[in-house]
Amino acid sequence: MERRVYLKGEDIPKYWYNVKADLPFTLDPPLDPETNKPIEPEKLSVIFPKQLIEQEMTLDREIPIPKKVREAYSIYRPTPLVRAVGLERALNTPAHIYYKNESVSPTGSHKLNTAIAQAYFNKEDGVFNLSTETGAGQWGSALAYATRLLDMSVEVFMVKVSLGQKPARRFMVNFFDGKIHPSPSSLTENGKMFLKQDSNTTGSLGMAISEAVEFAFKSDNVNYSLGSVLDHVLLHQTIIGEETKKQMDIVGEEPDVLIGCFGGGSNFGGFMLPFMPEKLKNSKLEIVACEPVACPSLTKGEYRYDYGDSAGLTPLLKMYTLGKDFVPPSIHAGGLRYHGAAPIVSRLVHEGMVKAIAVDQKEAFDAAKLFGVVEGIIPAPETSHAIAGAIRYAKESTKTGEKKVIVFNFSGHGLLDLNAYA
Repeated sequence: MERRVYLKGEDIPKYWYNVKADLPFTLDPPLDPETNKPIEPEKLSVIFPKQLIEQEMTLDREIPIPKKVREAYSIYRPTPLVRAVGLERALNTPAHIYYKNESVSPTGSHKLNTAIAQAYFNKEDGVFNLSTETGAGQWGSALAYATRLLDMSVEVFMVKVSLGQKPARRFMVNFFDGKIHPSPSSLTENGKMFLKQDSNTTGSLGMAISEAVEFAFKSDNVNYSLGSVLDHVLLHQTIIGEETKKQMDIVGEEPDVLIGCFGGGSNFGGFMLPFMPEKLKNSKLEIVACEPVACPSLTKGEYRYDYGDSAGLTPLLKMYTLGKDFVPPSIHAGGLRYHGAAPIVSRLVHEGMVKAIAVDQKEAFDAAKLFGVVEGIIPAPETSHAIAGAIRYAKESTKTGEKKVIVFNFSGHGLLDLNAYA
């Protein structure tokens, strides 16, 4: 049996899919923190390029992917869909388990799908320097690669505890000529404020976002770039789900369950949103977000407006949130340690179209160890949450004897995260 389903280079999607064109409701708009009214696009132009703002606001179903972006994608896309036969055998399950392998990108994760796009649109707008935050470092290293590819520069503020846990990510950012700082830092006023409040703080994505946004505000020819949460970020990631749909057609199977790990929502959203038209027609399709017990925004957060950062610089977003001041424990899945959740995913969870489950760290690492042994790829700690979710559903399939088709997004490898396993 052929385990891998490949597409050809010409099969790289020519459009990103905008789910807002097909949703049976209108999303609540971002609010201006100064007026509490829907934010005007002009205010966003201080830190975002025009085309990304348009993508954030549009209801058009298909957004053309620029030729140069598709050319950059062709270095690693289309990515393979793989039948996890080894995992099926280890679990002795009648379920068919597939994973979309996004770890084959140059930086080892799905993050490059939006990093390339965001760098491109900024450069088209005449901005050659970016600032950003990063948790586990996958986003920071992806944006460093993208900016180096396009002869741009980037300043990365990485959550302090993750920078200590994952030094190889710092090395990768530096390899691509990016500059990286532990957050909170003394480089920004907000960083100094956070350190004054708690000099021993481990940091958080909310703090790092505050620093990166402030850096962009106060610097000439610098825009801010976000790796998750916002609509345009999930839009760029839909290339994952679009390819997966084509590959499942080739296999001749339809998914019963779609699974992804969840932090801010980019890999999960990009994977499952292209399947939403089917979900709207077929209530039997389960879509499951797997988040860490230590940072349970979807399963224990409140659905309300909140800031995306700790200092309250960003627009207010309607989302599931643990509160902007939440500082999560120092779990190794640093990419999932965010207090909020993508507004699109939040609304889908609120409407009952998407299910959220919480996975503790031991279950996630046990799942990763099993997967690494039987499938031959060491998963990122973040990705291991999706694997744990897939194993739960496969075991349920074993109990009932019903053959389920389970498809999950393998968002990244863990070759730079081996100290977490140690």
